[in-house]
Amino acid sequence: MSKTVKIRKGLDIRLVGVANKIKSEAPTPKTVAIRPSDFHGVNPKMMLKEGANVKIGQAIFHDKYNDAIKFASPVNGKLEAIVRGEKRRILEVVITLEGDQDYSPIGAIDFDSKDVEALKATMLEAGLWPYIKQRPIDVVADPNQAPKAIFVSAFDSSPLAPDFDFALHGKNAEFQAGLDVLSKLTTGKVHLTLNGKAPADAVFTEAKGVQINKIYGPHPAGNVGTQIHHIDPINKGEFVWTVNAQDVVIIGRYFLTGRYNPKRVIALTGSEIKDPQYFEIIPGSNVSELLAGRITSDHVRVISGNVLTGDKIAKDGHLGFYHNQITVIPEGDQLKFVLTKGWMSPGLDKFSNNRLLLSSWIGGKKQYRMDTNTNGEERAFVVTGELDRVFPFDILPMQLTKAAITHDIDAMENLGIYEVAPEDFALCEYVCSSKIDIQDKIRQGLDLIQSECM
Repeated sequence: MSKTVKIRKGLDIRLVGVANKIKSEAPTPKTVAIRPSDFHGVNPKMMLKEGANVKIGQAIFHDKYNDAIKFASPVNGKLEAIVRGEKRRILEVVITLEGDQDYSPIGAIDFDSKDVEALKATMLEAGLWPYIKQRPIDVVADPNQAPKAIFVSAFDSSPLAPDFDFALHGKNAEFQAGLDVLSKLTTGKVHLTLNGKAPADAVFTEAKGVQINKIYGPHPAGNVGTQIHHIDPINKGEFVWTVNAQDVVIIGRYFLTGRYNPKRVIALTGSEIKDPQYFEIIPGSNVSELLAGRITSDHVRVISGNVLTGDKIAKDGHLGFYHNQITVIPEGDQLKFVLTKGWMSPGLDKFSNNRLLLSSWIGGKKQYRMDTNTNGEERAFVVTGELDRVFPFDILPMQLTKAAITHDIDAMENLGIYEVAPEDFALCEYVCSSKIDIQDKIRQGLDLIQSECM
């Protein structure tokens, strides 16, 4: 039975630079990179050496502690470099594109006749498994676990997020095939959650074999963690799998065509982008060709992902594996005169989440050009109640964060650590007057729980 959820806690951050609904093919990148850091908890073990020729869908490395989980090349080319950091930790695997990039179909795969284990084996061998993530802990799903449910969010509510209704329009067959595959992986329900504030595209409303839910409210309504909490909460010992809507299409496309084709539609957004719009691109692509001639100012920060949870990359960096947008905003390291742009300014051009500035009273639905300045540094963590106003869980966010900081396992368990992921605390981090890196603290707490309690 479908559910309707309304949340009031949260915050919509209105930024300049929403992508226009124009879709183009991205320029062919010179290189793509697979970063093991995108897959938290995975310890990569290389299956190929530098200089090896690779083909689309060929496994590049696998998880050292679960060699069934493989990570595939999205392109044909040459393994150019294995970039290592301290203690020879692999930072990224760079592949130079060579030859034709042929994604044409080679034959559908009959998934209806496969049992669960055979279906898992097919997905693991094809490199599709990393698209499935697991709660609790928010890591690549363990294929040996049985999820009580699978959640797919049909929209993203984060700042400047891509419109999935536009990005996936016309991909009904691929999306439905992906849902059909996922439904065979669980004895529970596959939940598809729509944005209650706007009509959804037919690709979502006509989906079959799933429970379609609706959620109303500000960000983080689009976060799958918020949806899980209000629709089918996780208890200790239970597992829920999550898949991004665009990744459902990638899974479905593989079974319909027999070929691994990870292309997805991303939004190029931000106040410093000329003509922001949508592009079809390969995950891991070098973004230099995409950004060339599109950045309107010199001193900017390029973010793979959104401004709350994304990763800072160079102008010639690579798109993250799970990211559906690139955001470019001003860098915030310039001094601001106290009376005009500083803390004593009237704030007509500043976004306010607590109605202390004039913009919050007369700005209406104005969009703002915001930079990366945090307006302060880390200081004493005091109880203010500001986190509770943007955290739509029946969980005490400040107390849970403190328990994570102090490595108090009992307190973390009692306060609901099994239900959350770092992205659920992104708004808390944004509004925190103590400037605490809350997402990082929650991640450390989850890692401790995983090592000690699971």
